[in-house]
Amino acid sequence: MKEFKKTSVCTSSCPEECMELLLELIGDNCTQKEMCDVKKAYQIANEAHEGQKRLSGEPYIMHPLSVAIILASLGMDEASIIAAILHDTVEDTKLTNAEVKKEFGETIAELVDGVTKIGKVPLQTKEEQQAENIRKMLIAMSRDIRVIIIKLADRLHNMRTLMFKPEQRRREIALETIEIYAPIAHRLGIRPIKEELEDLSISYLDHVAYHEIEESLENQSKTRNEFLEDTKSRIEERIKTVVSGAQVNGRIKSVHGIYRKMYMQNKNFDQIYDIYAVRIIVDTVIDCYNCLGVIHDMFKPIPGRFKDYISTPKPNMYQSLHTTVLGKEGIPFEVQIRTWEMHHTAEFGIAAHWKYKLGINGTAKFEERLTWIRQLLENQSEDENVEDIVSTIKSDLVPEEVFVFTPKGDVFSLPMGSTVVDFAYAIHSAVGNKMVGAKVDGRIVPLDYNVKTGEIIEIMTSSQQGKGPSRDWLNIVKTSQARSKIRQWFKKERREENIIEGKAQLEREFKRNFIRLTEENYEEFVLKIAERQHCKSLEDFYAAIGYGGISLMRLMPRIKEDYGKLNKSDEPVIVTAPIKKRTKSNEGVIVEGIDNCLIKFSRCCNPLPGDDIIGFITRGHGVSIHTKKCTNVPADISKAGEPERWIAAYWDTNVKEDFKCTLQLFCLNRIGLLADVSSLLANMRIMINDISTRNTTDGRAIVMVTVSVNGVEHLNSLVAKIEKIDGVLSIERSGI
Repeated sequence: MKEFKKTSVCTSSCPEECMELLLELIGDNCTQKEMCDVKKAYQIANEAHEGQKRLSGEPYIMHPLSVAIILASLGMDEASIIAAILHDTVEDTKLTNAEVKKEFGETIAELVDGVTKIGKVPLQTKEEQQAENIRKMLIAMSRDIRVIIIKLADRLHNMRTLMFKPEQRRREIALETIEIYAPIAHRLGIRPIKEELEDLSISYLDHVAYHEIEESLENQSKTRNEFLEDTKSRIEERIKTVVSGAQVNGRIKSVHGIYRKMYMQNKNFDQIYDIYAVRIIVDTVIDCYNCLGVIHDMFKPIPGRFKDYISTPKPNMYQSLHTTVLGKEGIPFEVQIRTWEMHHTAEFGIAAHWKYKLGINGTAKFEERLTWIRQLLENQSEDENVEDIVSTIKSDLVPEEVFVFTPKGDVFSLPMGSTVVDFAYAIHSAVGNKMVGAKVDGRIVPLDYNVKTGEIIEIMTSSQQGKGPSRDWLNIVKTSQARSKIRQWFKKERREENIIEGKAQLEREFKRNFIRLTEENYEEFVLKIAERQHCKSLEDFYAAIGYGGISLMRLMPRIKEDYGKLNKSDEPVIVTAPIKKRTKSNEGVIVEGIDNCLIKFSRCCNPLPGDDIIGFITRGHGVSIHTKKCTNVPADISKAGEPERWIAAYWDTNVKEDFKCTLQLFCLNRIGLLADVSSLLANMRIMINDISTRNTTDGRAIVMVTVSVNGVEHLNSLVAKIEKIDGVLSIERSGI
């Protein structure tokens, strides 16, 4: 049996030489007609991409050829290879999908169309684009899994040539790769692509750590090779007396695998036990367990480091025995024991269905591999916002899993960090909805208990009519499946309750953010918000808030902005309490008619000495000071709810302390912008309390900086100097 090698790379920059390598790779598996179709696809793509260059300067055709070579090394069928060669033609050249269909048939045209659609998403924000990309990808995967295998090969070659992109773009692509594409490759069981994507991503996201690990591995290379060769020969000598035909290989853990343990589990290089590994491949399952006995007889096993993935396969169908033992001179190493069939599944994953001529129509195992895709699609609610879609999909794709048992011995796999509530909904939505408690290994645990591998979990349910989940569960569950089922229950069973709860939540948020509207304005104002959320009526809007389909926290910035525009046209009419006497407070503010009151400066507008201010008498927290231009100060206080709580306030003439102020800088995006802003503030001896930046879709940047100043004059002087920085277009003070 041949050992699987890393996906092939064409080292030549000549398209003809790469084409020769491709034909060599597929030669044993393709018929003469299929070979002719591949050659025809190359000719069409080469002509279509003629004159186009990549950022590296090489002919564009090198990219689709390289993608096809990666797929050929995985053993994919000729339809996938032809689609890979043509995958950019429909998007980047004059060639149409109809022409592809005419030349190569409907199947290849659909594959090309599926890969193309993933990249074409005309949406506003990067978050929306990423969410819609992921959704399209999942839909395409559920129809024909080859679409995502082609996309993974496409991303792998793009990562191999990422050094030609600008630095910021490199980081963005690397982050998306490690969060989305590498976990998908893991779920599909395609280990070589998964590991290479992870290693390449880390090399761009944490360059220093990547080279530190590489250097540590390099320093130990001679010792490592000697150790592995000696260990392999000793194991081979003992194994052949028990099992015939066993193959023993050595391997080193991937850089990303070491990185995760060093920097996420706070371990040093010497504390990682499975840097070295020996893999034993045998013919039968019984041979696997016989070899395990030999290994444990030869070496001392480390307690708690044995995993049986043969009896309990991973969700991607990975099977193997893992044990960590102490070798010569006390060096720990991992031993993996598997059959040849398990080995092919571990190396090729779902691609093995084509490599071994099983095709797309096939076994129950193949269908089981695709179940998680359909679950992800089913769990995406129509009224979920973009950020929720991205975060839930990322959490469901996360490679780390725990394996837990029901009292009857059924095994369930859940993402790391899942609670007993997630487990209940994994069994069935009816079990989750009737859940009242849980026992782990016989003891009662709280509902937010994080389950661990090997635990036996018993869900306690109630048959009481009307019993259902709690809204608080939405804050503790990890999986999108559980979150979706809880929301569905509230949406279906508790509409009237949701409407009351949603309206109460909205009114609380309005009151907390000083949004006060008359009865006639309230309904019109809220209805506009509801329409933006695609709700047909106020009741639908309140109900969506009530069952958790709409997050008020995400809506409030836009609502406050709308409220500010509503009141902007009129100058505020200030109604104050009768003047009794002026008293200087400890905070440098004089409040009419109140002696020695507690002063609190509102965060919504961060008033500064020199601003026109007004006070609002809070319940139990003294007087909250706002600027008169603040969006939370009513335009006409006499018509506001509880106008008597608004009170006149003035700055004392001798204020000596500094105050925080947040500025928004709208800028052209360029290298060194943040450094120039920070340098100016440092030279002016101004304290920076917080600073952040984000890119906009039009290629610009917004810098948010919170500084300490002693008043409006000081702030105006600072703004005038910042405006002179190259690339700064305008500056706004937050809350005003």
